[in-house]
Amino acid sequence: MARNKLTDARVKALDKPGVYSDGDGLFVRLRDGGSKQFVFIYRRGANRTEIGLGGYGQGTAPVSLKLAREKADVIRDQLARGEAPRPGKKKVTTFKDIALDTLAVKDAALKNEKSRWQWHQSLEVQAEPLHDTPIAEVSIDDVVTLLSPMWTKTPELADRLRMRVAAVIDHARARGLYTGDNPAEWHGRLQHLLPARRRLTRGHNTAAPYAQMPAIMAALRAAGGTGARAVEFQALTAARAGEVRYATWREIDFDNALWIVPPERMKMKKEHTVPLTGRALEILEKQREVATNDLVFVGERNGNPISDTGMVLALRRASGDKATINGLRSTFRDWCGDATEFPREVAEAALAHAVGNSVERAYRRGDALAKRRELMAAWEAFCAS
Repeated sequence: MARNKLTDARVKALDKPGVYSDGDGLFVRLRDGGSKQFVFIYRRGANRTEIGLGGYGQGTAPVSLKLAREKADVIRDQLARGEAPRPGKKKVTTFKDIALDTLAVKDAALKNEKSRWQWHQSLEVQAEPLHDTPIAEVSIDDVVTLLSPMWTKTPELADRLRMRVAAVIDHARARGLYTGDNPAEWHGRLQHLLPARRRLTRGHNTAAPYAQMPAIMAALRAAGGTGARAVEFQALTAARAGEVRYATWREIDFDNALWIVPPERMKMKKEHTVPLTGRALEILEKQREVATNDLVFVGERNGNPISDTGMVLALRRASGDKATINGLRSTFRDWCGDATEFPREVAEAALAHAVGNSVERAYRRGDALAKRRELMAAWEAFCAS
């Protein structure tokens, strides 16, 4: 159907009551009293809907033919999207809109739960200052303002945020919603505006001497908060921090006192069964009483897991030094080798390490679980001594 069939001159000249079409649903109605109103009329099945768009050349907010056509375009766009039509200002696509679309693509592509959570944390929480910015208007200054406060303090986290913002812009560019260079690109763009990212020096995790563990565990047990419970549970299970943080209730077998970590959450991509001691089960029971979702150790923000920072701070307060969370695994291993007679392969299996020969690998099966249960019970008793 043709559009724009009317002109301003013709609308002004209308003098016979009736309804006159401008095309594709837009009409002007001339009433008996001489007033003129723009209306948009459409049908869905047997239902006929009429939407008023305002009076022509009258009242405190007169609607011109041009404005009526703009309002009609908005309604047509809404109808095409399957939305309930409302005249008004056309919706602006924001950074948040495209970020959510980008996350939907990533959720479908990423198999690792931790990676999906990190993407959501970056774009939903850390990139919040950009959320209301129209995607077409995101500038390099906006990106610099977002990154500057964290660029030198937490460089690795900041660079991950930069890369994920860049992915959102690339998504918008692919859809024709952003033109020009990507403002979050490093080479040739941000490298001239931000200092070179400081590389982290990675060394061994600082481990607390095992002789200090009874005192540390007593301090953790006396402390309140999810961070302290998560650290205590990690120490008792000799697990990795990520395995504890993302533990779910579906993984806990209370009847058999086991924590069964699925392959996708393990570093070696193999299922790991952890025997649970009395205190570990007690911690889980207490956490279950306050559970709000499927996560065992829920943090303070939006039902997300307890943060690394929350666990680190809890350990620092309990230990009084710079011992690291994953250093607790080294502490456990030192105790196994120095203070017990348990075979090496049992200790390695408790840590979910890839042990070498077929005999050692056998401790992942069969009677290994019984031996590891004895080991973890002895470890708990030492920690409580």
